[in-house]
Parts: sequence; C-alpha cells; structure tokens
Amino acid sequence: MNEIDLRSDTFTMPTMEMRQVIAEAEVGDDVFGEDPTVIRLQVKIAELLGKESALFVPSGTMANQISIAVQTHPGDEVIVESDAHIFYYEAAAPAIISRVQLRPIPSSKGMMPVQSIESAIRGNDVHFPPTKLLCLENTHNRHGGTVIDIDYIKEVRTLAQKNKISMHCDGARLWNASAATGITPADYAGYFDTVSVCLSKGLGAPVGSVIASTRENILSALRWRKILGGGMRQVGIIAAAGLFVIENNLQNLKNDHANAKLFAEKLLSSEFIEIDINTIETNIVIFKLKGNANALQFEKKCLNNGLKILAIGPNTIRAVFHYQITRQQTEEAAEIIKNLVKI
Repeated sequence: MNEIDLRSDTFTMPTMEMRQVIAEAEVGDDVFGEDPTVIRLQVKIAELLGKESALFVPSGTMANQISIAVQTHPGDEVIVESDAHIFYYEAAAPAIISRVQLRPIPSSKGMMPVQSIESAIRGNDVHFPPTKLLCLENTHNRHGGTVIDIDYIKEVRTLAQKNKISMHCDGARLWNASAATGITPADYAGYFDTVSVCLSKGLGAPVGSVIASTRENILSALRWRKILGGGMRQVGIIAAAGLFVIENNLQNLKNDHANAKLFAEKLLSSEFIEIDINTIETNIVIFKLKGNANALQFEKKCLNNGLKILAIGPNTIRAVFHYQITRQQTEEAAEIIKNLVKI
C-alpha cells in the first residue's frame, strides 16, 4: 500500500522537471548579491506583491523574524493573533532575536476583533511597552486555512496608520488566499509594510521564503539575514526551484482547495467526527473526534493503515492538501478515517 501523507503541504517532492531546472540553474555568490537566479526570483516576487524590493531567505520563520526585527526595537510590543504561527510555532524567536514582547489576541477565524486590537494598543505610559507592529496571517494555519478578508485588512490598516503602527503579513499561504478569492497577491500585500511568502508549502519548492517591502526595509533585512546566518552562496540552485513553482504551480492551488472540500464533505457524513464545513476555504481541513477519542492514538491508527495525518490537539486533527495529492487519494483518505473512527 502506498502511503497517503496529509500532514502538511510541505511534503511535496521535486519533480524530474524541477530537478532539471535546478541542475541547469545559473548561479553566483548571493552574499555578494551576484547570483542571477536569486536576483530574478526576488524581482519576480517583488512584482507579484507590488513592492519595491524582495529578499530570498531559507525559511518562513526567518522571513517572519527578520520582518519583526526590521520594524521594531528591543522593548517594543507586537500584536498577533493568539494562534498565529509567529506566536505558536516559532520557538519564542521574537523574544530572543528582536527582544520584543508579543501581545496575543484570540479570534474565531484568525481575524482579531478590531475593537480588541484597538484596546490592546498601548499609549505612552512608561509602565507599558510601546505597540510598534501588528501581524496578520493569511491564510491562517491553525484556524484551518481560513482567508483573512480584505475589507477587514483595510479596517485594521486604517487603525494601524492612525496609531503609527507598522503591519506585517505572514503570507506563507498568501497564494492560497489569492487563489480562493481572485484577489491578487499585490492587492493583499498593499496594506502591509512587510510581507513574507513561502515557496515550499503548497507551491512545492524544496525550500525557501521571500520577504517583500521597501528598498530601505530590504537593506535592513539583508543585514538581519546575515546576522541570523541566512546568507547563502550559490543558492540559485534553490531559487531556480522557487521560480519554477511560481511559473508552473500557482494554477494548481484551486485543485487543492477542491480536494480539501471533497475530503471535508465526506467526513461530514460520519457521526463520530465534528467538522465545520464553512471553515474549509483553502487547502487545510481541521476536524475533531467526538467522545473520548485521543487524536495522537488515532494518528497512529491511521499510520498503521497507510495514512499520515497530524494531531494538533487532544481530539483535533489536521489534514493538508497539495498538488501531489490526487482526488482518488483524497477519497481513499476520507474512507480510511471514516472506517477507523468507528473502531
């Protein structure tokens, strides 16, 4: 039996065509700013996001942390959603690298209530850290790939400008938000001072993220990348894969969304599963096991039956779809879960 792996959209494998592009990549020393393939990738991403400049970095976490460092000073405060990747999965990096404090605000779908954001903004009282940055995550991972509404983003931007606060978008899956809504990445990015996008999730590159912003911010980001050890040499062999997926795989994202919806609809028929079909907006499905079922134990049970899924809570499971998961595999995965959950 061939395993079906739905743990993340980071489990894509390079195709032979992508490997050929990597093998033939024109390279130079990127620390000296002389890798032509990296330069092309950075220009391409800056254009797609409507920004002046961009910087290629090894990972999404580094992209987010550099963006925070560029826009804050030690002792500042950064507002984030309470399930945001920056707060939940980045190992307290803001406290270590930028020496800032995070102010998490809970929400139901990744969109913090604007009134709650406004209440959280600190004044000039010396007892409090000054609020300098506000971060949104689009799409939102732990809320099931939900899309952050652009009208909401506009409203938050107005509030941020009124209070002289910068905004960062953790856009690891911004491509999915664009595919789901038809709103261009540049239209989303226009309301943020910095944007990070990932090449190695649903798009399918082996590695890499990109930060886009003003030329001034990217010059500062370049220094921070060096400080964090992210300066690489003939990295065009990796950047070539990034260019390849931008040019070839963006159109696949709608199929991933369709498979996620199909998967969720099939699970909906099980009396042992709790799932809100209205939250399935992109390529992530989060569902709960009813009763006393243990998610970790269920994850192992699925593994023994050829399916890899991810427990993200005591009774909560995540499944993520990408272009190398077929419709047939989607249906098979749903049937495995529906059969095992009854046992």
